[in-house]
Amino acid sequence: MAFDFLTPVADKVIAHCELLPSQALGKKIYKHTKKEGLPVLAMASIAIIGVNEARNAFEKKAEPLDLSGVRLELYKLMVGNWNSTIIDLGDVEPGEKVSDTYFVVKEVIAGLIEENIVPIVIGPTQDLTYPCYRAFDGLRNMINLVNVDSRFDFGDHEELISSHSYMSKIITDKPNNLFNFSNIGYQSYFNSQEEIDLMERLFFDAYRLGEVTSDITLVEPILRNAHIVSLDARAVRASEMGMLNNFSPNGFTGREICAIARYAGISEKLAVFGVFESENSNQSFQLVAQIIWYFIEGYNFRVQELPYLNKEAFTKYIVPSDLEELVFYKSNLTERWWVEVPSILNSYNKNEMPALLPCTKADYVEATNQNIPERWFKAFKKGLN
Repeated sequence: MAFDFLTPVADKVIAHCELLPSQALGKKIYKHTKKEGLPVLAMASIAIIGVNEARNAFEKKAEPLDLSGVRLELYKLMVGNWNSTIIDLGDVEPGEKVSDTYFVVKEVIAGLIEENIVPIVIGPTQDLTYPCYRAFDGLRNMINLVNVDSRFDFGDHEELISSHSYMSKIITDKPNNLFNFSNIGYQSYFNSQEEIDLMERLFFDAYRLGEVTSDITLVEPILRNAHIVSLDARAVRASEMGMLNNFSPNGFTGREICAIARYAGISEKLAVFGVFESENSNQSFQLVAQIIWYFIEGYNFRVQELPYLNKEAFTKYIVPSDLEELVFYKSNLTERWWVEVPSILNSYNKNEMPALLPCTKADYVEATNQNIPERWFKAFKKGLN
């Protein structure tokens, strides 16, 4: 069984937990230790997993990612008003080949998904998104992947898989379970025009850094439909990460990236959350720990709601347009919005009802002015193809 390949949390981290106050996360997390072995999966909501694989890094790593450094900072943080049970399964060590590591990551995550446990994966390189995606094989079809990244990471389709080209492998490999890919925070000067054109041709969604930072709430509906969120720490500006190499002067602030992580946690569909590409500095460890804390915080505010399941809890709005009659729903509880996409039927949601696309109130207001929301149009066109 893949869980047998997990190595325990380092002794120094376990020893440090003894010194923490009773309300610290380190006192509340059930940990994989040499003495006690793996924690029980039953009743767990969230599982932390470290992965030590960095051989497919585009820029070779000078040293391994210190996963214990991240844990020491995470364990220090205080528990929120949460009711979720968190376990730390320890680390996946490098296999003989990178594909061996991928296999273990895929199997561990697939096992957790089957148990309805959300894994938080911490790793040195973002190509680990690929085994996270493959973990859904045979479990779920039509996966929505969201990357928080300054790059699209398509690379050259003939190039070996790396942290800059793994998306090409996700798009082309069989079985192809990818329904939609969204990028949050791309920076144009890091992406070729061919990559930008490819995003358009495939009806994928891309949001520039400036667009997102002008109103961080724009990311909420994008993340609400996500099954996997892969966060590249290099999307954060260098000054926030401790002036590390390979980080850009431009990017998200610490506050913005934590807000994005919280929205990801709130998404009731989200089954895997990954934080990749951080490096070894105390400031970096602290920010990664705070990103994870905010994700867990968001998870504890999840609300299961769909307009088709409880119509009384929603207000329905019908907007006539030249292309199609648009049907919007607003939750009376959370004030979140959805819009029907009629072209996406059985293959996506396996019933006779149109798919529901998360949206914003601004999308509804735009529709009333006869401006079709771009995300709706892309989803509609994709459903026709």
